[in-house]
Amino acid sequence: MTREPQDRSLAERALVEEATKKSGLIWVRGAGAPAARALWHVWHDGAACLVGDGSGEQPLPHLTDGDSAEVTVRSKDKGGRLVSWTARVVQLAPGTEAWEATVAELKGKRLNAPDGEAMTGRWAAECRVLRLEPAGGIAPLPDGSLAEAPLPSPATTREPVPAGLPRLLLRKRKRAGR
Repeated sequence: MTREPQDRSLAERALVEEATKKSGLIWVRGAGAPAARALWHVWHDGAACLVGDGSGEQPLPHLTDGDSAEVTVRSKDKGGRLVSWTARVVQLAPGTEAWEATVAELKGKRLNAPDGEAMTGRWAAECRVLRLEPAGGIAPLPDGSLAEAPLPSPATTREPVPAGLPRLLLRKRKRAGR
């Protein structure tokens, strides 16, 4: 028994929606980007919605209105790739009905905002609100690893553990056990 193409597209859309809703992060690679970037999002009205590029918000390089992007959704519990899909990037204009509805959803999920209730005003003045709308089917799962080198960062790795540290830790455990 073969499935009809329409049934398959409905199943694919349902997979994209459910997986993206449940995942806290999505990996997004915009057109011309050297690597995918992990971004927090909210699924709202049939699309993954993002806010960024302003002070204190996530960077959204290589995501421009009208371009396409590749979105990879990971499993919330295992962290492995669930599905990859192609998205059309749509930038919402501040003050529009769509922008207001999307920002209301994003505001509820934004953790540790530095300015609390004034956050939406800052987003209107300094940030971009984007919708990543599914466009086309899902990509097949890769055969290989696809692991990439980390993006350049000012962060450094820690130094080697000092030689005397294991003895100090062992002494503290012995004292706590008495």
